[in-house]
Amino acid sequence: MRRALFLSLLLSCPLSAAARSGAEDIPNVVLTRTASVTIEYGGPTRAEGRSYNFTPTFFIYPDAPLDNAGAEKLLEELDIQPLLDANYGTAVVVNPSAQGYDDEEDFRVFEALFNRFRGPGNLKVAGFGAGATFVNRVIAPRAGGQIAGILTAGGKPGKKVADAGVPAYVAGKNAARVAVPYRKALRADEPLLRVVVNGDAAASPKEILADAWKQVLGRNYRFNNYRHTHYEGARLGEYGSYEMEPYLDCEALGIRRIAVEHSSLLWYEYWPVELLSPDTPEHSVPVVVLLHGNRNDPRTQAETSGFIQVAAQDRFFVVEMEWQGTPNYQAMGHDGIETVLFGLLDKYPQLDPSRIYAEGLSAGSITATALGIKKSHLFAAVGGHSGGIYGGPFRGYATLEALWAEATQKRGFVEMPYCSVFGTLDNVVPYMTADNWKDNNYLNAWNTYEQMNGMEVVCEMDFAAYPVFGQPLEDRETIVTSKGDGITVETGVLYKGRIPMIKLVAVMDYGHWNFQPTARIMWDFFRQFRRDPETGKLLHQ
Repeated sequence: MRRALFLSLLLSCPLSAAARSGAEDIPNVVLTRTASVTIEYGGPTRAEGRSYNFTPTFFIYPDAPLDNAGAEKLLEELDIQPLLDANYGTAVVVNPSAQGYDDEEDFRVFEALFNRFRGPGNLKVAGFGAGATFVNRVIAPRAGGQIAGILTAGGKPGKKVADAGVPAYVAGKNAARVAVPYRKALRADEPLLRVVVNGDAAASPKEILADAWKQVLGRNYRFNNYRHTHYEGARLGEYGSYEMEPYLDCEALGIRRIAVEHSSLLWYEYWPVELLSPDTPEHSVPVVVLLHGNRNDPRTQAETSGFIQVAAQDRFFVVEMEWQGTPNYQAMGHDGIETVLFGLLDKYPQLDPSRIYAEGLSAGSITATALGIKKSHLFAAVGGHSGGIYGGPFRGYATLEALWAEATQKRGFVEMPYCSVFGTLDNVVPYMTADNWKDNNYLNAWNTYEQMNGMEVVCEMDFAAYPVFGQPLEDRETIVTSKGDGITVETGVLYKGRIPMIKLVAVMDYGHWNFQPTARIMWDFFRQFRRDPETGKLLHQ
């Protein structure tokens, strides 16, 4: 929920990235160049392209020391400005400490620059000539696990790469030899780790960067949410290897994105292309509603939750709405979300009104949680990541008192499956511990759904007996992922009779943000349920 504020402070200022990060006092930084597009506080900067989530930062190491004019010439030869503008990026040209690169001194400069940028998640490191050799021999083995992608051209090979591996694009006449240690670090469980070799010694810097962005650098970002929340910043090596995630590539996934502006409302539609055909059977396509976090760009969930990738695999329709409103768009609220959905059902007869689901992040999770209670006739299941139901004073969301009253009135008459996903070290919407579980945001949500679903309301937690969830759950599972240094997920289910009504998903030692593997977990839970549009009755299959 704080991410938009941090991004606003960091990205909307017209000052250079070096000035924003305090990097201007590092003597080796000879030049910074930023996107000419200004980031707004909340809402979309522009409807086309990507959002400002995980903007790229380039650390560029030249062959020899450059003055300001030389650094400007290098960036012009790379033609990097259009790339920065399209992706809200920043480029920093970093000179060697002396006439040549010194392994220890220049790595200390790299570390200082990394820390001044507060552990940039989408860091791309580029080196040319002697700068490429420094990147290959020093940065790749020592910091590869914190770097989203490396580009080197004309350098000599290093001996190894960090165990976590790093995506790399290697150019120049020695490219095949330089690529060997990068390839040794590839892992079968991480398809985003890729190494591309360009042995064309005549390729221009512009051609090299354009091809590197297309084949490697523009395919993924890397961020770190382990034991903290990524936008709080980090120092080099503080939290281990960074998680690697894909940049959303709708075309490669067979997805068509449609931005819709209607009566001061904005939403984004994500269609598996063939499902737009008039030949698609009526009422055959499930609908997933995504709701972004507080003051986030309304593409945040589509780009960072993993749901679009799941939709591409299982072929369902996704819509993400600008539900909060901005200076340019009207806030939808609960009724507006419902109205947009009915409009979509009317416009697209292939959409299935019995299979509509909602999911959100942070404030969007809080809203999705409320929708499942207030608009229970509309949804077959709902869930959320990093948010539940607030108790206590009014905070601008549907509160526990109001939602509990509605759940109580519906108890025994209305059933709504609910999936709660959270990081156990979230300090924005904190998860429970043995000392703070009373009136916890997540427990409030679980209890309210137990109440509405006619289940036993388990409101006493015992973390001594049940360390993760504070209560016994069925179908317990531990999942070890390939993210970071092996982030684990714990899951379990609360049943009503034989129906798995509430699923709890704990991302261990994780902060406040999406964890993309949980999109598949949540969808596999959702897809068990339908709601009869005529009777409103929940159907479990």
